[in-house]
This record gives sequence, structure tokens and C-alpha cells, in this order.
Amino acid sequence: MSNRNYIAATLTMIVIATASGCAVTRGQESVGAYVDDAAITTSLKARFVDNADVDASSIKVETLNGTVMLSGFAKNSTEKTTAEQIAMKVKGVKNVKNEIAIRP
Repeated sequence: MSNRNYIAATLTMIVIATASGCAVTRGQESVGAYVDDAAITTSLKARFVDNADVDASSIKVETLNGTVMLSGFAKNSTEKTTAEQIAMKVKGVKNVKNEIAIRP
């Protein structure tokens, strides 16, 4: 392969990789917003795991444009409230929608 063909092939691969890697999902405005939301979700889940008062495996976390949606089940109202309070303290969180149901 000549040097010119190698450069052309390399540039083509870079363009393809870059174009497909920039896809934004869920109707967000930018790749940065998607990355920020993923960081918020990851940070919040880690805080749930570290907190003995919250069952991290029972609570689902979704983030869209800085708004966190909590869903799933809590053992009691204290766990539900604690999960919301933890979420509000995560950097980048603008709003929390707490849809956690309390188990009967």
C-alpha cells in the first residue's frame, strides 16, 4: 500500500469513527449533556451503594438534562426520602423526581 493510500484509508477510518461516535440519544441537545447525565447517574448509584439506609439494588436512577428520576421500591418512607436527599446533593443535579413506591 502506498503512503498516499495509507493516509486516505486512515482519514476515512477517523471520519467514520468520529461521525458514529457523536450520536446523541434521548433527544438531548449535545454529547456533553449526555456525558454529564451519565456522570450524574453513576455518581448517584455509587452513593446509594455506599449508604446503608438505601437499597441500591431496588432503586432505579435515570437522568435527563440534569433532572434525576428515581423509581423502584423502598422499604419505608425514610428510605424514599433519604434517596431523594442524596440525589439532590450530587453535582449537576437540577431537579429530582421521586417516583419510588413504598413496599406494603
